Amino acid sequence: MQTLKSDRLHISFFGKTNVGKSSVINKITGQGTSIVSNIAGTTTDVVEKSMELLPIGAVRLLDTAGINDSSALAKERIDKSLQVINRTDIAVVVCDYTGISEYESELIKKFDELEIPYLILVNKIDIEYPQEDILNELYTITPHVILTSTFNDDEIIFKFKSELVTLLPEDYVNSPKIAGDLIPEKSTVILVVPIDKEAPKGRLILPQVQTIRDLLDSNCLTYVVKENELQQAINNLKEPPSLVITDSQAFKKVDEIVPENIPLTSFSILFARLKGDLEAFKKGAEAIEKLNDGDKVLILESCTHHAIEDDIGRVKIPNLLKKKTGKDLIIEHFTGHDFPDISHYKLIIHCGACMTNRREILSRILISNKAKVPITNYGIAISYCLGILSRATKIFN
Repeated sequence: MQTLKSDRLHISFFGKTNVGKSSVINKITGQGTSIVSNIAGTTTDVVEKSMELLPIGAVRLLDTAGINDSSALAKERIDKSLQVINRTDIAVVVCDYTGISEYESELIKKFDELEIPYLILVNKIDIEYPQEDILNELYTITPHVILTSTFNDDEIIFKFKSELVTLLPEDYVNSPKIAGDLIPEKSTVILVVPIDKEAPKGRLILPQVQTIRDLLDSNCLTYVVKENELQQAINNLKEPPSLVITDSQAFKKVDEIVPENIPLTSFSILFARLKGDLEAFKKGAEAIEKLNDGDKVLILESCTHHAIEDDIGRVKIPNLLKKKTGKDLIIEHFTGHDFPDISHYKLIIHCGACMTNRREILSRILISNKAKVPITNYGIAISYCLGILSRATKIFN
């Protein structure tokens, strides 16, 4: 139950008002996670619940407002529900014995467009069983159809799990490594970890902790040092390390210390591969050269945090961009799961995404590509501005 939200399989429930989405989730979780009522539109915002769904593992269930909500706040509720799509690993379309309408059809088109696996759950069959033509239509859309009554069906959890197993994304079944697959087992790796002012006292930031665990799982010998102790650490080793991984903020200094024959990369670049698309981010960074005076650049962060005086997203990256381009750029920031209108930006620079799932980042890359707006991430952008991107990504070749 201590699994991070970003590492959980995100399963989102969509459907019209009063089809029983909340009842289904309550039956699966075994508790009153969502408010249930005969009054349509009871769920007004996205309700999230983390749980362990064996044998699948750690999941996060998201209950959304009805997509046909006609209340005074309908548009805001529906917008919130649709924003959930971008961080959905598996979607569940809930309908009743009447089948699906244009609302659900539009959702399914969106799932197909974003390559999100989905299943259809037909609820309330105890009230009326779906007619044969309705069932045929549903099975034509997808073979993954569940028939249930949340009040009388004690096997709903088994049915639900059985369908989920067939829909699980490959990268969830075979979890990718952060760095352990880049080097031979039992290799020596040096991690350069500046004491980040944004990290809670006595703790490291999340990407560093996850990378350490990944290397330990690969039986690597892992040395953690600050940037000022890096040279001494290298000198103390009888053999050169197989890899040096640094925080992006110390990239320039570390690049000057580490000999060219030793592979070098950063935590943020590792997460660009883990949570997004490394090649897409590298291509996006090339847009830095094309920026002109007055161009808008969006710094996009997945989580809220207290910004310090030399914050990487609000201070360091903007300064690097202006120094690299020599242009008078307009730098704007956006934080959270919502995705803003990006049509007026010339470049998007995403954070390392340690607090969100890969599905959300891939969705953002897809939306950006469709809008023809280049997108990259912190580590790629920093190494590009410093002129060391080729070296920092060489190990992935």
